[in-house]
Amino acid sequence: MRNPVRIGAGLLAVGLLAACSGTADSDHPAPAGELLTSAPLTSGAALPSAASTRLITYRSDDAQGRPIVVSGTVAVPKSPPPKDGWPVLSWAHGTTGYADTCAPSVDTPDGLDHDYLGPVDSILDTWVAKGYAVVQTDYEGLGTPGGHTYINGTSEANTVTDIVRAARTLDTSIGKNWVVAGHSQGGQATLFTAQNAAQRAPELDLKGAISIAPGGVGLSSTVDYVRGNRPGAAAAEAFLPLILLGAQAADPAIDPDRLLTAQAAPLLTAGRTGCLAQIRAVPPVPPERVFAPDADVRPLTEYLDRQDPSRVVPSVPTMIAQGTVDTAVAKPGTDALVKTLCDKGVQVDYRVYDGQDHRGSVPASLSDAQDFADQVLSGHAPAVTCTR
Repeated sequence: MRNPVRIGAGLLAVGLLAACSGTADSDHPAPAGELLTSAPLTSGAALPSAASTRLITYRSDDAQGRPIVVSGTVAVPKSPPPKDGWPVLSWAHGTTGYADTCAPSVDTPDGLDHDYLGPVDSILDTWVAKGYAVVQTDYEGLGTPGGHTYINGTSEANTVTDIVRAARTLDTSIGKNWVVAGHSQGGQATLFTAQNAAQRAPELDLKGAISIAPGGVGLSSTVDYVRGNRPGAAAAEAFLPLILLGAQAADPAIDPDRLLTAQAAPLLTAGRTGCLAQIRAVPPVPPERVFAPDADVRPLTEYLDRQDPSRVVPSVPTMIAQGTVDTAVAKPGTDALVKTLCDKGVQVDYRVYDGQDHRGSVPASLSDAQDFADQVLSGHAPAVTCTR
């Protein structure tokens, strides 16, 4: 479902990574963030206001520190770079799916996820028009070998950070000052990045984080939530295959096929081959019949608990955006997340958008997000809405 040029570039990247990280030179492995391949991108994933958009592959690490190949895109402005280089927006995308065809970099006008990725790219285009270099990782296992470790915070943070390093190798006019932003799955990735980036990439200068409708809060209660047929459990079934397959990709001891009933097995099939819309097309399963009664869900629950963004402590000013009628990431959960972060001393600017649903929070927060980014990049402290 991908073109031969992309497949060839991916295989070349894997070969380069193997050569650079082989046992013959184990004392000097390829560094994280190393640029592996680059090619012009003119498909639907290209940003129209950019001077150029390129599809790249680069070296990163999975959650266990093992080297991986990751794909993504780099778009640079038409405007001349300032003396310290273009500032960078590293965008962490929301849920698209588990299969390779769900990677944002392969999006086309008739792509399986274009109804989500197209409007988001329009938002990202306004950033490149403002003079930001815009980079977007596909995350681990989306469009590159291996499974997609959906909502694994450490892996996400690694790939979101390392694409900035790779982009600076690609174009020396890209500066070291950057902000991270993301939506839904990417909102959770943003918070993990805001905690980990300074240690991972000390040569870069992360100025702030923008987390829009962050997912993952209370993720460890997924099994009980579905089994108990709580409000919204049926709608949440579309995300369940991604959660289970992503957990297995990070920890092979977690076997989704042993956790679900035969009736729910088509959800996994759709998750392995399609994107979010294809999973939603699977006939609904009564929530109480999704998980096998005798399934050992403890390893899954413990794994998911470690991915909860309530566990992180962002080290930079952080804007969190939330819509009031969001049913995918409900406001009470985000309210609780903000309180937890504030209690840890995180500088949180919490913005709530009345009448906005999950996807609507992205355009609704754009002006505030760009103002926030401009402030932190200029060295000014943004608003802090935490109350004691």
